[in-house]
Amino acid sequence: MKEMRLTDPLKNVFVFIVLLSKGLCENDLFLSFCGTWHHGNTALNLNVNISTGCNEMLISANENSMSISGQITAHCTNSDVIPLNQYGLDTEQDTDFCVKWEPLLDMLLLQVGGRTLTLCWPTRPRDSCCTDLSNGQKGNIATYGIKKGSVRGDLLAEETLSTYSFNGQSTSYAKLCFQAAQSDLESSHLSERPCAHRSEKELKKADPRGFSVESPVKAGSSSKPVVSVYIPPAVGKRTLKARSKLVVTFYNSSVFQEVHDKVKLLKEVVEITVENELIVDLSEPVKMDFHHDAVSRYPRSCVSWDTRKDPLQMNWLKDGCVTNEKGPRHTECLCNHLTYFSVMVQMEPRPMRHLLALTAITSVGCAVSFISCVVLIVLLCRKKRCSKEQSLPIHLGLTCSLALLSLLFFFTGVLANVGGESVCVWVGALLHYALLSSLTWMGIEVFHTFWLVYMVFKPCPKLYVWNLIGFALPVLPVVVLLAVGDIYGLREVFSTSDPPEALRMCWMKVSHQALLAQGFTTMTVLALLVSSGMVILFLVFREIRTRDEWKQRRVAFLSIWGLSCLFGSTWCLIFLDFEPLSDFIHFLFCILNSFQGFFLMLRFCLLNWMRKQAKGSGLSSTSSGSTRQHMLQAQDKS
Repeated sequence: MKEMRLTDPLKNVFVFIVLLSKGLCENDLFLSFCGTWHHGNTALNLNVNISTGCNEMLISANENSMSISGQITAHCTNSDVIPLNQYGLDTEQDTDFCVKWEPLLDMLLLQVGGRTLTLCWPTRPRDSCCTDLSNGQKGNIATYGIKKGSVRGDLLAEETLSTYSFNGQSTSYAKLCFQAAQSDLESSHLSERPCAHRSEKELKKADPRGFSVESPVKAGSSSKPVVSVYIPPAVGKRTLKARSKLVVTFYNSSVFQEVHDKVKLLKEVVEITVENELIVDLSEPVKMDFHHDAVSRYPRSCVSWDTRKDPLQMNWLKDGCVTNEKGPRHTECLCNHLTYFSVMVQMEPRPMRHLLALTAITSVGCAVSFISCVVLIVLLCRKKRCSKEQSLPIHLGLTCSLALLSLLFFFTGVLANVGGESVCVWVGALLHYALLSSLTWMGIEVFHTFWLVYMVFKPCPKLYVWNLIGFALPVLPVVVLLAVGDIYGLREVFSTSDPPEALRMCWMKVSHQALLAQGFTTMTVLALLVSSGMVILFLVFREIRTRDEWKQRRVAFLSIWGLSCLFGSTWCLIFLDFEPLSDFIHFLFCILNSFQGFFLMLRFCLLNWMRKQAKGSGLSSTSSGSTRQHMLQAQDKS
C-alpha cells in the first residue's frame, strides 16, 4: 500500500509532463482571424498579393480597401484587385470579416459581407506547409482599419488598427498529417481537417485503356474505399501532349461546405486535373463512386465546382454530371469534364415522396370540402330560421372558416406560380389566418360541449363573444407576424424523383424565424385544442354514461360526441412522421385534413339522422346541442 502511495504522485507528474510536452510540440492546424472592417461610404476593393514560401502574412485595411499579402502558400500565387461591390457588399461603415488559412489544404478563404471568397484553391502540399502563424507586429491606431481583431475568438486588440501581421513557420506536411490523425483518434470521430491524398498517373494519348484510382483505406480497416474514380481513355485523347500528368486528389474536409445553408455537401471531395490543361466535353464520362452514410430520404446530386465562371466563389453546379443513386449509401457520378467533384444532399426544404399523388388528393379533398361547406352553410342558415339551438351559430362559424381554408389551399399553388413572392406574402398570411380561425372555432366547439354537459342551467356566452374569439382573435398574431416581416412568402416543396419536381405554394418561408412563429402560433393553438378535447371527451363520457340516451345509442352517441370533442386531432398526425410509417402518415394526414369540410357535413347529417331515430327523445336534444333548453323545459313543467 505504501509503495502505491509513493508511486501515484510520480505517475501523475509523468502524465503531466507527457501532456505538456505534447501540447508544446503541437502545430496549429489552421488560422482563423476575424474582425470588423471600419471603412468609409465609398467603393470597396480587396487587394490580394499571395505568393509561395513561409515568411509573413499581412492583413491591413483603410478607408476604401482591404489588403491580404504575404508568403505562406506551397503552390498558390494570387495577385489581383477585386471590386467587392460585385459581391453585394454594401457601403456601411462596419463590415465583419474572417480570414481563414488551411495549411493542410493550402487553402486561403475570406468571409466578408455574407460571402466566402476563395483566394487560394485547395490542393495538397508536397513536402512542407506554412503553419503556426503567430501574432506579429501590429499597425498603428487609425481612423479606418480593423477593430476588435481576434484569433479563434481570443481578442487581440479592441482599438481600430491599420495592420495585423502573422509570422509563419515551415512544418513538414507528413508531421502535420500525423498530428491530424492523432487528433482524429483522440476525438473518436473524423477530423475536420484530415490530410488530402494525392495520386499521379502518366497519361498517354495513344493508350486505349482506362484505369481506376481509389481513395486510401484507413490502416486496419476492412471497409471498401470511400471514393473510387475511373478515368476513361477519352481523357488521354483530349490532351494536347503525347504524355501528360493526371492528378487525382481525395479530400475529406468540411471546409468545402461552409458556404452552404439549405444543402449539405459530403466531406468527400475529389479533384481531377491534367497538368496545365483544361479538359471538358468528354465523349466518355469520368465515373466516380461515393460511399457515404445513408441519405435515403433526401435527394442527391452530383456536383462540380466550376472554377472558370467564378474562381473566387465555391459554386457547386449540376451541369455536366449525371447522378445514379445505387442505394442509400452509394452514389455514382458520371461527369464529362475535370475539376472538383462531390455529392450534394438537399436538406431544406425536406423532399416528399409521392408528392404528385399527395398533391392530387389534397386538391380533390379541398374542392370537396369547400363544396360541402357551402352546402352546410345553406342548411345551417335554413335551420337557424326555425330553430333556437345555441349550437347552430358555432357550427356556422366553424363551417365558414373551414370553407375559407379549403378555398385558399386549393388555389395556393396557382397564386404562387402566377403572383410570385409579392402575392404570396398576403396569401400566406390569409391562409395562416384561416387555419388559426378554424382551429379556434374547433376549440369553441370543444368548450361549448363542456358547457352543455356541466353548466346546463347557466346561460351560454353571447354570440358576439364567440365571433370575436373565432374571427377577430386570430387576426392579432397574423398582423404581428406581418409587421415583423420575412415570415410569409413563397415556399417550394421538392419531390424525391430525379430530376426533382417542385411544388410552389404560399405559406411561411423556410427559416428559423418562420419556424419559431409557427411554433408559437399554430402549434400552440393545436396543442391546447387537442389536449382540452381529450380531457373534455373523458369528462363528457363520465357524465353521460349513466343516462338513458347513452344506453340506447351507445356507439353512435360516442362517435358523435367524440368527433365533436376531438376536432383538430388529425392535424397532430404530422408529429408521427418517422420511418417506417412516414408514407402512411402523409397519405392519412392529407386525406383526413383536406376532407375535413366533408366530414363536418357528414357529422351534421348523422345528427339529423339520430334525431329522427330518437323521435324527440333525450338523445336528440343532447346531440343537437339543446340539452340546456330541454332540461329547463322539463323543470318548468314540473
